[in-house]
Amino acid sequence: MNRAIRIGVMGSGSCSDQTARVAEEVGRRIAKAGAILICGGGGGVMEAASRGAARRGGTVVGILPSDDARTANPFVLIPIVTGMGNARNAINALTSEALIAVAGGPGTLSEIGLALKVGTPVVGLGTWKLSIDGESPDDVYRAENPTEAVEKAIELARTRVLD
Repeated sequence: MNRAIRIGVMGSGSCSDQTARVAEEVGRRIAKAGAILICGGGGGVMEAASRGAARRGGTVVGILPSDDARTANPFVLIPIVTGMGNARNAINALTSEALIAVAGGPGTLSEIGLALKVGTPVVGLGTWKLSIDGESPDDVYRAENPTEAVEKAIELARTRVLD
């Protein structure tokens, strides 16, 4: 069976207009690639990426922290209601075959950490830079723009699926 690749887009529930434009382009490019966009279903980066994917005809799945599907942003096609609060970040990391972190705050950092813990590849786009004793791990791929981020995430997801 051929399943569509699932690319997670993680970022803050509120963001600048510039970050929203970047996230929206990421969403557009995910949909153009025929992948499913996984996100937290809220505002900010999540809503901008969802909008980009939905306007391109893509499928958007929102893993909601609440117990109410009505809290999903208007571009989420499939709301997954968890009632788990921030614990739903683990579902985002496990469901995504690759994850793109766009800017973000502490919640995004937790999703990056959880993704790395479970072996989900992470592409960073203007997000956290990780280091251990001054050394950067090779686990987070850096992208300069939405095109590079999505291309790398798709490549990593395909490699992961084939393994």
